[in-house]
Amino acid sequence: MTQTVYFGTYTRRDSQGIYKADFDTEKGLLSNLELVAEEPSPTYLAFDQAGHLYTVGAEDGQGGIAAYDQKAQLLNRVVEDGAPLCYVAVDEERGLVYGANYHKGQVLVYKRQEDGSLKLADVDTHIGQGPHANQASAHVHYTDLTPDQYLITCDLGTDQVTTYDVTEAGKLNKLDTYTCAAGAGARHIVFHNHHKLAYLICELNSTIEVLIYDGVGQFEHLQTISTLPEGFDEFNGTAAIRLSADGKFLYGSNRGHDSIAVYQILADGSLQLVEITPTNGKNPRDFNITPDQNYIIAVHQDSDNATVFKRDTETGRLTELSHDFYVPEAVCVTFK
Repeated sequence: MTQTVYFGTYTRRDSQGIYKADFDTEKGLLSNLELVAEEPSPTYLAFDQAGHLYTVGAEDGQGGIAAYDQKAQLLNRVVEDGAPLCYVAVDEERGLVYGANYHKGQVLVYKRQEDGSLKLADVDTHIGQGPHANQASAHVHYTDLTPDQYLITCDLGTDQVTTYDVTEAGKLNKLDTYTCAAGAGARHIVFHNHHKLAYLICELNSTIEVLIYDGVGQFEHLQTISTLPEGFDEFNGTAAIRLSADGKFLYGSNRGHDSIAVYQILADGSLQLVEITPTNGKNPRDFNITPDQNYIIAVHQDSDNATVFKRDTETGRLTELSHDFYVPEAVCVTFK
């Protein structure tokens, strides 16, 4: 079977925008890299169920979000002065698209129009800072839905995870805030498939915080675990976090150590390290588990290569199959 893989990229060197490739799910091979659409630094991608593609976008020096139809034709961009977004997510039930703006410290809500294009519905600007040198101001890095359909944001600049109620029209109402360890730099969060648990990856101190999720934005801290091997003291910043569909294993990427940390999820939801596997590339900003759960594809922003791992579904362990498939400046991996 052939699966289509989509890649978001920076366009600072050789990349021209959004790419796709074929993935052979029998052999674990990537092939046929193809440019889908030219877009300035489309660093994060999200599809809706109808096949519209939403991506970080820019136009005439302004930044924001771009919407494409099922044939990768531009529908519209919603941009304003300043940097573009860094994260995009789709809310099918409400017909909304969410965006996080790292540089402005903003969470943005867009209403999806009948043709799939977008219109800005609401914005909330975070205020604050943290003790780390990279925390001079708020830096919203993630915005997506909780299992109970609230909107949640991770703010790397303020060490806060904020939850909002969202109306059908896309208006935001702040509900609650969880504060992680000072200087940790909350980046992304994933929720467990079956249990009231969440896993927060923190970029600045290379940890994952295990949280009990009580619903309606309420979190309790259960555990903090490192993503690095003991004794590693060089620069590192975590990036992506993924949960296996069966809820048994968690994965997080390291940039600097250039690896993926693999954890088993224990009965109480806490994590036990299984292994830390090198990705054989520089700066693995994103990776994803294939829909069949049998592989992980990791991409590298600075070495322009994708690495394919075979995933043992019983142990969670990763075995590298290849690391020589060229994808320029890739920072996002997703499937349609």
